[in-house]
Amino acid sequence: MKRNLTRSMRLWIQETLPMENLLPDTMPAYVDSYVYLFGILTIAALVWLIVTGTVLAIFGPDWWHVSAVGHFFNSMHFWSVQAFFFFMVLHLWAQFLMAAWRGGRHFTWISGWLLFLVSIVAGLTGYLSQNNFDSQWIGVQGKDAMNSTGVGGFFNILNFGQMYGLHIFVFPMVIIVLLLVHLMLVRMHGVVEPFSDEREGDLLDQKVGEHQ
Repeated sequence: MKRNLTRSMRLWIQETLPMENLLPDTMPAYVDSYVYLFGILTIAALVWLIVTGTVLAIFGPDWWHVSAVGHFFNSMHFWSVQAFFFFMVLHLWAQFLMAAWRGGRHFTWISGWLLFLVSIVAGLTGYLSQNNFDSQWIGVQGKDAMNSTGVGGFFNILNFGQMYGLHIFVFPMVIIVLLLVHLMLVRMHGVVEPFSDEREGDLLDQKVGEHQ
C-alpha cells in the first residue's frame, strides 16, 4: 500500500506517542511525592495568568488604573505571576537535584529551561506594561543596559506599545508552544524516577546471599 503524508504522520504519532502514554490511567508509585506536584502547580498558575491577563487586555490599561474591578484583576494577575515563578523555580530545582535529564530526557530538560528563560523576559515586559511610575522607572534604568548589548535597536523597553504587544501576544504564544512541547516530551519519556538507594540495594543483595 502506498503511504502518503497523512498515513506516515499518523503512524509516527502512534509509535512515538501511543495513547497509553498520552492519557495514562496508572502512574508509578513514586509520583505520590509532593516533589512531582510543582509542575502541575506551575501550569495552574499559568492558566490563571492567562485568564486574568485576557480580562485586563480586553478592557485596556485605563481600566485597571481607575476601576475597582480593574484593580482586583490587576492584583490577581500580579499574584498569579508570583505563584507561577515560585512553583516554576521549585520545579526547576527539584528536577535539577533529581538529574531529570537521565534516561534520554535531555530534550525535556532543555525545553523546560527555555520555558523558564522566556518566562523571565515575558515577566519583564509585564512590568514594563503596567503603565505607571514603576514601569517607567524600570524602563529608564534598563534602557542603557539594553542599548549596551545592541538589543536596544530591536527591543525598545521605553516603547509601551511594543512592550504591551510582546507581553499579551508574542511571549504568551511562545510560552504555550514550549509548554506543549515540554508536556509531549514528558508523556513520551515519562517522569524521571528518583535515585535508588544503593545502600538498600546492597543490604537486599546481602540478605539474598545469606538465604542462598
